[in-house]
Amino acid sequence: MNKIMVFDELENKSIMVEFNNIESISQEDMEFYFDDEIRKAWHKQEEEWYFSIVDICAVLTEQENARSASTYWAVLKKRLKEEGADELLTNCKQLKMVATDGKMRKTDCANIEQVLRIIQSIPSKKAEPFKVWLAKVGAERLDEIADPEKAMERAAATYKAKGYSDKWISQRLRSIEIRKELTDEWQNAGINNPKDYAALTNILTMAWSGKSVQAYKELKGLKKENLRDNMTNTELALNLLAEVSTTELSRMQRPTGYDKTKEVTISGGEIAGNARKELEAKLGRSVISSSNATTPELLDDSKKEKL
Repeated sequence: MNKIMVFDELENKSIMVEFNNIESISQEDMEFYFDDEIRKAWHKQEEEWYFSIVDICAVLTEQENARSASTYWAVLKKRLKEEGADELLTNCKQLKMVATDGKMRKTDCANIEQVLRIIQSIPSKKAEPFKVWLAKVGAERLDEIADPEKAMERAAATYKAKGYSDKWISQRLRSIEIRKELTDEWQNAGINNPKDYAALTNILTMAWSGKSVQAYKELKGLKKENLRDNMTNTELALNLLAEVSTTELSRMQRPTGYDKTKEVTISGGEIAGNARKELEAKLGRSVISSSNATTPELLDDSKKEKL
């Protein structure tokens, strides 16, 4: 039976768990995981991989042993601190992983975003492809800031390459615009903490769909994937109605602070929730679908009826 290392933040420990018991981790991830040159652990609460930074240093700089790799990381940490990367170092976690002596020992670990930042400070030929990729992404992002239409064109091309229908893509791009208007309105209400944005999104989703974001993602078999990228046309339309309603109510009521904004968000979500219930009563079935982007053709309701 395949096993993986899983870190449980609530119990503050890492344990080996059978792969079949972790439904949210895909087989593709498993193939990556069992490439054991770099130790890694699945963070149960954050639903994200964390990697041993010492092992990354060892691979990229071809250190002879664990001790020399640890020394390299110690020097690199000092340099990162001098570069002003205090937040990066603070956010890295210490997780228990199997050491060379077979015992569980704490080691500095980083998620993918943090790893990419660390790689930028490692002078290594092996790290160069990552640096080139990061430079390309950065250049594209600057282009999109200067001309937002490029971002939409790039998104449309990406969705098209993944097999989404033109009708679904058009609706998804529209939902991106509506979401931006909603988050702008939340910002006007004094919402600045990313956790508050996530909480309000969860409240809105619960109000219209009857499911929390986590429960909705579990229904669709998702991990870190974007929930909206895995919605059907009907689900997108209802989510869009919830966000439009919340935005318009907020513009009218002008709430300030989290609590007032929460009340408006619930009201906006309930408008779409009532529409969902009425539609389901007419159809005689739920419109909340377990379909996901692994079969993008099933996300287009108009095409699904013909399959």
